[in-house]
Amino acid sequence: MKPFTYERASSPAQAAAAVARTPGAKFIAGGTNLLDLMKLQIEAPLHLVDVNTLGLDKIERTSDGGLRVGALVRNTDLAANQRVRRDYGVLSRALLAGASGQLRNKATTAGNLLQRTRCPYFYDTNQPCNKREPGSGCAAIGGFSRQLGVIGVSDACIATHPSDMAVAMRALDATVETVKADGATRAIPIAEFHRLPGTTPHIETALEPGELITSVTLPRPIGGTQIYRKVRDRASYAFALVSVAAVVQRNGAARVAVGGVAHKPWRVEAAEAEMPRGVKPVAARLLAGARPTPDNAFKLPLVERTLAAVLAEARA
Repeated sequence: MKPFTYERASSPAQAAAAVARTPGAKFIAGGTNLLDLMKLQIEAPLHLVDVNTLGLDKIERTSDGGLRVGALVRNTDLAANQRVRRDYGVLSRALLAGASGQLRNKATTAGNLLQRTRCPYFYDTNQPCNKREPGSGCAAIGGFSRQLGVIGVSDACIATHPSDMAVAMRALDATVETVKADGATRAIPIAEFHRLPGTTPHIETALEPGELITSVTLPRPIGGTQIYRKVRDRASYAFALVSVAAVVQRNGAARVAVGGVAHKPWRVEAAEAEMPRGVKPVAARLLAGARPTPDNAFKLPLVERTLAAVLAEARA
């Protein structure tokens, strides 16, 4: 691990300003992803700004009946919250499907959204990776790609986003609230928060340099049966080959977001309008334009089958 300097922030705006003015600076909270990347020298921040004492660890009601989740709320606490379990069950289930109990005790809401890909070529510093070193190439294209993306990919990157929580947040239409270095705040719809790779896969979110996530807001509950199903190579502590977060109403309408297939949680609202016609039209619209590799082409029928299983369970 390379040497770095450290400071503890006193306010969200001060934290954002400290990172913005210091080249190579990063925020640190739970550190469950960042510290691993630092040990491997994939990330080498020159300065760390600790945000753990900023009071962003509360879960509160919003004026419109929704829920505001502080950026520093730990995954364990969010999954166990009574209102989350009652009104946003898909979120609680997605959180419990991720990582291990020990990691969930440390991992934060903001950090979960900001996880970096688990593409094996991103983690192998002997291999070219446009996400790790822009312009170096993508070893995953033409390499081993079983775990990687099939939709929304580009000639520069076929990595997937690893978060389970983000898939549920996408189904729930969450909003990410932030503060910038100048103290200005903004709200970013979760649909616009994560970026597709295009020609700049190293730019993963809509955040500006130094911009700090302060909370994630969930809209008022919409009811329905909420299910999260994760298909993976082993029963626990594994990232999704395919996951489906679904909120299914009694009238058959449904919101569906898919994980494990793209650079961001994948949801196509137009596909949800196909629900009355059955699973196949929904899956066809959801995966239109897919570019699988021979290694991961199985993900296309797997999405359809997982979605069918989730809808059958919801309607039973």
